[in-house]
Amino acid sequence: MITTGRSGLPGHRFATALAVTTLTVLGVTACDGADGEDAPAAAALAWGPCPAAAPGTPRDPRLTCAKVKVPLDYGHTGGTSIEVAVSRLAGTDTTKRHGVLLLNPGGPALAGLDTPSAMAPSLPKSVLDGYDLIGFDPRGVGTSTPQSCGLPNPSVAGLFPYPAADGSIDSNVQAARATAQQCAAKAGENLRYFTTANTARDLDRIREALGEAKISYWGQSYGTYLGTVYSSLYPDRTDHMILEGNVDPAHVWAGEAERWSKGMAERFPDAAAVAAGQDAVLGLGATPDAVTRTYLALADRLDHRPAPVPGSPQALSGAMLRGVTYALLIHNNTLPVLAQVWKAAADLADGHVTDADGKVLQQVFADTPATPGVPADNQATMFLALTCGDAEWSRTTDDYARRSAADRKAWPLTAGMPANIWPCAFWPQPIEKPVTVTDQGARNTLILQNRRDHATPWDAGIGLRHVLGNRAAFVGVDNGGHYVYHEGSACADNATAGFLESGRLPEKDIDCTDVTKH
Repeated sequence: MITTGRSGLPGHRFATALAVTTLTVLGVTACDGADGEDAPAAAALAWGPCPAAAPGTPRDPRLTCAKVKVPLDYGHTGGTSIEVAVSRLAGTDTTKRHGVLLLNPGGPALAGLDTPSAMAPSLPKSVLDGYDLIGFDPRGVGTSTPQSCGLPNPSVAGLFPYPAADGSIDSNVQAARATAQQCAAKAGENLRYFTTANTARDLDRIREALGEAKISYWGQSYGTYLGTVYSSLYPDRTDHMILEGNVDPAHVWAGEAERWSKGMAERFPDAAAVAAGQDAVLGLGATPDAVTRTYLALADRLDHRPAPVPGSPQALSGAMLRGVTYALLIHNNTLPVLAQVWKAAADLADGHVTDADGKVLQQVFADTPATPGVPADNQATMFLALTCGDAEWSRTTDDYARRSAADRKAWPLTAGMPANIWPCAFWPQPIEKPVTVTDQGARNTLILQNRRDHATPWDAGIGLRHVLGNRAAFVGVDNGGHYVYHEGSACADNATAGFLESGRLPEKDIDCTDVTKH
């Protein structure tokens, strides 16, 4: 569910919640006219230079940007407005133009202005000819009226509620309550309007501003949920839809988080096999099972005694090791890097760090470059706004203690974290119920899902397939990692490009087993 985006490696964003006691929750704001039918039409976009990107972010020089004003609260469209930043990489052949393809990299709460630049090199000429690639920073994210809770640890992974070494969640309860109170005090009441449903309504304002009757859409990770919500609110305005690395709309968000445990168990052996193949150098174990035992023992050791990192004020804890592991499992080509991280962590715990270990640890502890003008905790803040504001969570701490203990026993790799308490337990009630996603509607959705995806596991993709029914075709790939397209399966790539080119879904679901190693 949580990603850095297709092109980036994680920094502290992955190596690390709004106080209900001080925030009065008002009534549901979704009402007649919330879908834009009774609201004023959006003004045409004025394309110009894009805002400065984070250092090192690739950007196509042809990319142009604009802003769309949208209501903060769609129940009161004449009230406060916020801005949503939009980018465009225009199609290269106007005679073959099909329309616009909106792109969302997921996160939740990843900025998307530069997603067209990141995606374009992997797309076939026919797609680049026929579609304007449209990126956007979702409401509250990046340069779209960015929100901030002023969190002392700005990383999303800093929110991951790993229990104490003995399994206790007492400190997690305290941290969750404190984070919720911090957000209420800093970000205020308006943060509750930054939801997936309202983001989907923003997409329709973007559609209007683009002058399009329909939009095509490609969502990755969290972006798959945004896409299904949009197509449910606006079925007649949805053209082709690609959903990659999928969220089950029937399980947002507590149920989706708990699926991480099984997903990690399915994905971890891929990395363990890579490490086992280098046992002569790494010494972590000669088989995947042996590497797994070494990893579990190391994480437990770091839980009890975090290891100081030379030249850094930080110490490597078990939670940080697990967070980095989660992040580097996103792609297959980072598995060898992950094996080196495990070796460096083991040496660090033993008190002897080699020069090679030091270089690896420097990468692990490197800060993620900041986007000018965007608060450091922006993604973490909006991760909370979305996951806590989209759907209700249990408010009974004993429930979390019980579920976390059971999860910790069943799935030791995640140590009970996914089922543990999040700041959402102390969050205001959502302003509306989750949008209902059903199998009613046009058959226009292609679902791409890896069998060993730990971030949005296989079970979530199958769940979405069942919810959408005949509206969708499913491409299942015998691969690990979070991304499907351009990750080694010509079968999946051809199905994706063919759908965008022709608009026709495969008649039957496809099982792709042709994955090549990176």
